[in-house]
Amino acid sequence: MNPKPYRICLIEDDEIMGEALSDRFDLEKFKCDWFKTGREGAQALASKHYDIAICDIQLPDINGEDLFVQLKETETALPAFVFTTGYGTIDRAVRLLKLGAHDYLTKPLDIRALLKTVRAVCDKSRPASMGENTLGISSAMRHVESLLPRLAQGTTSVLITGDSGVGKEWVARALYRQYDPEGQTPFIAVNCASLTESLLEAELFGYIKGAFTGATRDKKGLFELANGGILFLDEVAEMSPAMQVKLLRAIQEREIVRVGAETRIPVNIKLVCATHQDLKQLVELGKFREDLYYRIHVIHLHIPPLRERKEDILWLTGQLLDAWSTENTDARTLDQAAEKSLLDHPWRGNIRELKHCLERACVLSQQTRLTADLLFGDIASAPSESPENIGSLNDYLQVSEKKYIEDRLCANDRRIAETAAELGISRKTLWEKMKKLQIQGKFAQEPAE
Repeated sequence: MNPKPYRICLIEDDEIMGEALSDRFDLEKFKCDWFKTGREGAQALASKHYDIAICDIQLPDINGEDLFVQLKETETALPAFVFTTGYGTIDRAVRLLKLGAHDYLTKPLDIRALLKTVRAVCDKSRPASMGENTLGISSAMRHVESLLPRLAQGTTSVLITGDSGVGKEWVARALYRQYDPEGQTPFIAVNCASLTESLLEAELFGYIKGAFTGATRDKKGLFELANGGILFLDEVAEMSPAMQVKLLRAIQEREIVRVGAETRIPVNIKLVCATHQDLKQLVELGKFREDLYYRIHVIHLHIPPLRERKEDILWLTGQLLDAWSTENTDARTLDQAAEKSLLDHPWRGNIRELKHCLERACVLSQQTRLTADLLFGDIASAPSESPENIGSLNDYLQVSEKKYIEDRLCANDRRIAETAAELGISRKTLWEKMKKLQIQGKFAQEPAE
């Protein structure tokens, strides 16, 4: 699968310059959205994710510098800003850089220098191989990714370790993409902890008709189905001692025997195992076979927990929000407080917890911008009534919305203007919601419009 192209927000009112830049970016395989006014550009930046913004200083409706300042005041999550102008001064350049701009270029533009700047910014925001084919931007995950092309060669076993939810299967699938870029061979995954010993044996090795009650036909096991490709055994430490023996025999002899059969079937697979437990310690405790340990521990990849690679948090968040926007045609962005809260959170459930946190916030949010309260507030349990007594989904959402608005009003000392700004709505809209949801005067008084 090809990685997603970098997205550029171009704010340029000059027709000739805008068209020329837009066409060149398209030729360079960037996705460029061109806007001719500051207002249009601001609306796009608030609703879509961009890797970089290129903004002219002299715009028909607002000065580019003022636009940048206003966007920062609204706490919109902004990409790197590069300003262009035909009237450059050193004082303005210094001022913009102090405000947080990435670069300041004067016209006529050196297109090669501009493209170099754009690529450098985009590579920093998300690597060129990003999309579904990268694991992260932290040094730890880049190191893991750099090893995958070599590990994909041959049939050497690979062991992936790390906390639950850290993305071990994600790494295994990335290895598979290196192993077979065209996807012509199978990738078969099974969680060993989810099956009993007898079921796991039947799943892995298959069975013949009549091997046990319910075996009404011959069935291939996962080893056979994965022949020529990769077999991924998640939570391999959960295997019983008896199953460990059978797995060891299959790995050593490169052949399996279906349950109830005697015929040996040769298999050619690349085995990838994963666990959140310390296998070496389990070996010392006698809970995991030492010979099997050395068979699957040929190459060891350890995936650090998310709290130890904070650089990946916002990168992953961007990926997950992009996926949400694609699936639901409903863009979501984060304000600065939300970004900080994500970075400060311990993420004991790692990527799985992050994904669920963002999905929950996207479902409950009625606005494009996600706040820290939406991410970590107890909105799911906000209604004091039990779900059985609330009725329809619409009723439940209204109760949740009422509780959230009441909390925000209290947090802002009952000030309507500040609460409306925090919610991303007008004072009039907030008051209408208060009337509709029967939020009484003890939380706020009607504003004088």
